[in-house]
Amino acid sequence: MTVREVEHEITVQAPAAEVYRLIAEVENWPRVFPPTIHVDQVERGARGAAGESEERIRIWATANGTAKSWTSRRNLDPKGLRITFRQEVPAPPVAAMGGAWIIEPLAADGSRVRLLHDYRAVDDDPESLKWIDEAVDRNSRSELAALKTNVELARARAEVTFSFEDTVQINGAVKDVYDFINEGEKWQERLPHVASARLEELSPGLQILEMDTRTKDGHTHTTTSYRVCFSPRKIAYKQVTLPALMSLHTGYWTFTEHEGGVAASSQHTVVLNTENITQYLGADAGIAEAREHVRTALSANSRATLGLAKDHAERLRP
Repeated sequence: MTVREVEHEITVQAPAAEVYRLIAEVENWPRVFPPTIHVDQVERGARGAAGESEERIRIWATANGTAKSWTSRRNLDPKGLRITFRQEVPAPPVAAMGGAWIIEPLAADGSRVRLLHDYRAVDDDPESLKWIDEAVDRNSRSELAALKTNVELARARAEVTFSFEDTVQINGAVKDVYDFINEGEKWQERLPHVASARLEELSPGLQILEMDTRTKDGHTHTTTSYRVCFSPRKIAYKQVTLPALMSLHTGYWTFTEHEGGVAASSQHTVVLNTENITQYLGADAGIAEAREHVRTALSANSRATLGLAKDHAERLRP
């Protein structure tokens, strides 16, 4: 049985405690780590006297051009600045996978981040092991580089990072509202701002949705998103092919039942691509104009989609 042990590291100009926090708080991962689509915290254990704790998380992420999901257990040690992890149910061709994040303080508010992995392949297959080698190496380098960028530019990016949410009240059944958003392959017929839509179900609850969306000026742009679906309460997504004014776009649709029907919400988190602002909005445009432009466009599309979902669900209500 071949067990591979590998280590990657990077130096970050930020205090070790800040780096640890960014890794420990899994809700940051889709925004920080390019391969990560979504992370769901399944269980959280009680904290010990030294602040250590255990948790169980489910991760959806890309690897070598495809998307996979797995469940991991993590042990968090904030004093030791160490997080160990072990996959409970690895996704083939991985038979076993574990490792650790170790953050070591350096002088002048610097940190060394070490990312350790140990793994083996299903049936000890050499080709599968090679595939895992490549995926671990690619993702580890990507994650460490993204961690460095996000930590070091945190203050600078604060102005270009923003989140917002739109909510519509619907007098209908939650399943009908959820189905309208879930059935992305029908958006071309259902949504006027969608010129075409192509949806592929990679595995139950994991989708890839590619759309050509019309803008107010008559142009179209293509976006590709991975979507993780939790019927009938939530659909989380991460765009991997983005419009020119965004360098990151994540979000989720939520569907909350109440006595009057359903509160359907669309949430967005955006990081602006500042290099393209003047090219697309004019020489006098800045961050404020880009924020307003992106928010207005995304909010208009979200509210239009939610409004049509409302019409659809209310027509179906007995």
